[in-house]
Amino acid sequence: MVHAILSVSVILFSVIDIIGSIPLIINMKEEGVKINPGVVTGSAGLIMICFLFFGVSILSLFGLEITSFALAGSLIIFFIGLEMTLGIRFFRSDGDEGEAGSIVPLAFPLIAGAGTLTTILSLKTEYGYTSIMVGIIINLIIVYVTLRSMPWLSKKMSPQVITTLRKVFGIILIAIAFQMMKDNLLA
Repeated sequence: MVHAILSVSVILFSVIDIIGSIPLIINMKEEGVKINPGVVTGSAGLIMICFLFFGVSILSLFGLEITSFALAGSLIIFFIGLEMTLGIRFFRSDGDEGEAGSIVPLAFPLIAGAGTLTTILSLKTEYGYTSIMVGIIINLIIVYVTLRSMPWLSKKMSPQVITTLRKVFGIILIAIAFQMMKDNLLA
């Protein structure tokens, strides 16, 4: 059981990639987007747990296949990558929305995006629900701690480092989006 939980946790950690999202989150905070770590973590957790138990049913209710869902998520990731790399704004906030960035684009699609959700669905073929649930909870704790540490992290990183990391991770996000598109178009 411990081995299964560790495997699931590492797989989800690599797909969620909260560490790689740090430059985007710092950028969003600098642009005045309000991010509530509890709302982000809770929303992402709810989405992941719902998909664990009802993902295939939810998609089939709308007549969707997992590949179509993954393609839609890859487009969102692509636009986020463009924002980071080129400085173009696609996701806008009116300012009256409270935690404007907490659910979209942070909880979904960055943390509980198409990659994470399709991974959760595929983990069900190899691991039990308990192992997957514990793996999700471990990753949500890591996400929450990382989000709570954003003020400290942004102070420790110079503006040049943040700008460089934002552009590098923007290109990586674009590459991930293209990889997801390729994998799902050829599936």
